[in-house]
Amino acid sequence: MKLLMLGGTEFVGRAVTDRALRRGWDVTVFHRGTTTAPPGAAVLRGDRTAPDGLAALAHGEWDVVVDTWTGAPAAVRQSARLLAGRARRYVYVSSRSVYAYPAPAGLPENGPLVDSAPDLAGDVPYPEAKRGGELAAVESFEERALLARAGLVIGPHENVGRLPWWLRRIVRGGPVLAPGPRDLAIQYIDARDLAAWVLDAAEAGLSGAYNVVSPSGHATMGQLLDACLRVTGSSAELRWTPPEVILEAGIEPWSQLPIWLPPGEMHAMMHQGNTDKALAAGLRCRPVEDTVRDTWTWLRSIGGVAPLRPDRPAVGLDEAVEAKVLGGCDPAPSS
Repeated sequence: MKLLMLGGTEFVGRAVTDRALRRGWDVTVFHRGTTTAPPGAAVLRGDRTAPDGLAALAHGEWDVVVDTWTGAPAAVRQSARLLAGRARRYVYVSSRSVYAYPAPAGLPENGPLVDSAPDLAGDVPYPEAKRGGELAAVESFEERALLARAGLVIGPHENVGRLPWWLRRIVRGGPVLAPGPRDLAIQYIDARDLAAWVLDAAEAGLSGAYNVVSPSGHATMGQLLDACLRVTGSSAELRWTPPEVILEAGIEPWSQLPIWLPPGEMHAMMHQGNTDKALAAGLRCRPVEDTVRDTWTWLRSIGGVAPLRPDRPAVGLDEAVEAKVLGGCDPAPSS
């Protein structure tokens, strides 16, 4: 199989590239050159936002194109149009954020979507950008387009910083504000499991939209943070705190306490999606302990500080805010 990876040097794209190379695929990486391409991949340089930025893609044929673009859909449209006659299949790594809010628990792939268009340019909100990217891929590749709607993505090389923040916080020790309830279901995908499914699905000729994320409850907040304690060997104390206490303190779920969302509309949308279609198509999700352990191993290998995407705000809770909340509330029982 010949793969053209648009990007491929950072997080999800890197996972796809690494997995394809391990399978013995012929891999070409198209990127700006600001980061290092994986050994074994052929490299084409270009900037999709610049005039003539796709010139390096003027020639060549591939079995599969994988595109993780998160910006304006016009860039996906240009790439897909250019490659439609020279690639068999176009995989666009999208997001479950394309569903219209509020998306109820258990929503399948045919649920209501945000309004968007494939030719949007400039600064486009994330949901509309991803939906527009989907439309751009389908516009040129039609039934040869595969839309992988990922949920929360974590794992080694994460460049948003959610799981790395929790690992660093727990390593720091002391009492930790653990957002409850402890058995609250979370839904996520390890980037490596996403990559494996994308390659399998492309090779099998699948098309259309799939929610590519673990089943809701594949892990809980308690299991995630307990795994952080175990893999780091930290003596930190998890102080499980009711959602209402956290919200009353003005703490922002998801951003200040990464991954966590309290029960309600946002939790239903982000942590309770329907994954039956992807599971039937071969999606396999590794245990949360494996994801946490491998992320910690990677984080230590780079000095403990993960490189973050410049287009995303930093995540995490200020120490003083955490201490104030912990000092003024009665934590929930730990079991």
